[in-house]
Amino acid sequence: MFPKASLLAFAFAAAVSAQQVGNSTAEVHPALSWSKCTSAGCQAQDSGKIVLDANWRWLHTVSGYTNCYTGNAWDTSICTDGKTCAQQCALDGADYEGTYGITTSGDALTIKFVTQSANKNVGSRVYLMADDSHYEMFKPLNQEFTFDVDVSQLPCGLNGALYFSEMDADGGMAKYPTNAAGAAYGTGYCDSQCPRDIKFINGEANIEGWNATSANSGTGSYGSCCNEMDVWEANSISAAYTPHPCSVSGQTRCSGDDCAITDRYGGVCDPDGCDFNSYRMGDTSFYGPSQTVDTTKPLTVVTQFFTSDNTTSGTLSEIRRLYVQNGKVIQNSKTNIPGLTAYDSVTDQFCTDQKTVFNNTNSFADKGGLKAMGESFATGVVLVMSVWDDYAAEMLWLDSDYPTTADPSTPGVSRGTCATTSGQPSDVESSAASAQVVFSNIKFGDIGSTYTSS
Repeated sequence: MFPKASLLAFAFAAAVSAQQVGNSTAEVHPALSWSKCTSAGCQAQDSGKIVLDANWRWLHTVSGYTNCYTGNAWDTSICTDGKTCAQQCALDGADYEGTYGITTSGDALTIKFVTQSANKNVGSRVYLMADDSHYEMFKPLNQEFTFDVDVSQLPCGLNGALYFSEMDADGGMAKYPTNAAGAAYGTGYCDSQCPRDIKFINGEANIEGWNATSANSGTGSYGSCCNEMDVWEANSISAAYTPHPCSVSGQTRCSGDDCAITDRYGGVCDPDGCDFNSYRMGDTSFYGPSQTVDTTKPLTVVTQFFTSDNTTSGTLSEIRRLYVQNGKVIQNSKTNIPGLTAYDSVTDQFCTDQKTVFNNTNSFADKGGLKAMGESFATGVVLVMSVWDDYAAEMLWLDSDYPTTADPSTPGVSRGTCATTSGQPSDVESSAASAQVVFSNIKFGDIGSTYTSS
């Protein structure tokens, strides 16, 4: 619901994206197995790999090792403009475990929150790859996506996120000749917040109008927009799944009003989305420690994307959630809000009714609703996995009362049990430095084929 790109501000000081390729550290993509499933069974995809997002990487001169970006500022003697910067600066390989706390083992991915090596790194973001040069492209229409997750070490203020973004399979390399790094180095990110702290967009440095926003980050004049399906935004206290449609197709560079700079709902994408958070929807005993879905233990998350005609070419009509834990299938909670029908999935009608009862702007419908979301699925979307803390809103929109000035008894305000004083990055990065999220056993395929119960 709020800018995931904000976590870019928290990476270690040298971390930044680029478009050329450096040779200081060899880029070796960690292997991550996952499975494709049909009614006949599941087939392991052992060629799967992950790649670190470009914004975390060291950016230095092509001819040497001088930083092109340090702290929150570009070296304007090197980066005189966006195109020149892309020619003069190189994106280097990553030490996944040592610098970023990212490890894989078989079908399991562990992302640590804070890693202290030569520099301090906070949070990270990775993508699933089909091969060393391309992201894996998923088409979720009339399919289901399942994964196991352990959120037991994610307290208030943290978010272990798994989602789909409508990025280019090659990271934009073919479209933009100045991008020589491509998916192999994690380029081409976009989401529904149209993030403006992405350092390179469309093969050019986002240097125009750059302003520092924290010690290690800033925003430029451009943003990177695309349709986004938040399959899972969660910590041990609260969880939500949220489609965010856009009026543009594919990764799109925005500027001015299209980036929603002055008007949150004036841009090309829906920033709020239509979220299903069980606590926010009135079931306060469904998800959390020792609740129906017990976050002290690993759990299986199943998300089903139904179409109106039950085909992979139909119109997206419903997004349904199931859980499996201790061998038992757990149906999603139902809404328990006065004036709101007892919904247990995301449909256009649910979204309209929810926005009305909560008195929220229905940007979801304005940007095309589930139909627009389904059109992005038909094109193909990239799987993104990350862990982050929130300098913009302290994650209160996920796990506390938000906005904090509203009466918590007002429908839609209370989203979890975390205090409104929780989630401050300076606190979380100290008290929860050892936090991590583990995603594993990823499966994708026909409805009903990716999970079992005892």
